[in-house]
Amino acid sequence: MSIIAVIPARFASSRFPGKPLAVILGKTMIQRVYERAAQARCIDRVVVATDDCRIAEEVRRFGGEVRMTRADHATGTDRLAEVAEGLDAQLVVNVQGDEPLIDPRMIDAVVAPLVENPNIPMGTLKTPLSTWQEYMDPNVVKVVTDGQGFALYFSRAPIPCPRDIEIQNSGSLPASVVLFRHVGLYVYRRDFLLEFARLPATPLENLEKLEQLRALEHGHPIRVVETELVSLGVDTPEDLARVEQYLLEH
Repeated sequence: MSIIAVIPARFASSRFPGKPLAVILGKTMIQRVYERAAQARCIDRVVVATDDCRIAEEVRRFGGEVRMTRADHATGTDRLAEVAEGLDAQLVVNVQGDEPLIDPRMIDAVVAPLVENPNIPMGTLKTPLSTWQEYMDPNVVKVVTDGQGFALYFSRAPIPCPRDIEIQNSGSLPASVVLFRHVGLYVYRRDFLLEFARLPATPLENLEKLEQLRALEHGHPIRVVETELVSLGVDTPEDLARVEQYLLEH
């Protein structure tokens, strides 16, 4: 089975323009993401998908593979699908371009169920929440799954609601409350990815601004793998400083 990791990367960002080219202790962020993705045991090939010549030039500089895409894509998944259409692969992993600390084992974990079960069209990850603040934060996407590990719903709202426990504004979650945040790492069967990109947007997707809800609303299952591994995403220059500090300490 051929498995390819694709890293969508764009220069424009409202909070951090030029983010993929930001330097982290001597290496650009896109290089760090690329190198980490390549370390996953299941990955045969890594490709950066971008519409920006500056990012493409940087990828070629460090010896990576890059594909130029159209500039009018509404989402990273659309950019991913454009590249996947020209790839000879059974599975395509969408690795976020702003995750310079992505653990290669997370990629191996999200891919495993689709290798084992040919009926699963796509998969993603979840990790336990640790604080009430994360639970209440609309920027932290929560996920609820069924007994077989398939997604029931994703939401920015605090779900599920622990009815008999008083919700706090801060502090750690009690040990009896196990809640999960969604980790934005995806794997798709190539044919399903191309189909998914053509599906019309759905009401819940538009309401929550969560693209994965399109799959659920159209009746497609999403396998959600639990992981204890974590990563530090970069949305702002302040996040970049935290990543640098983490690398220095570890």
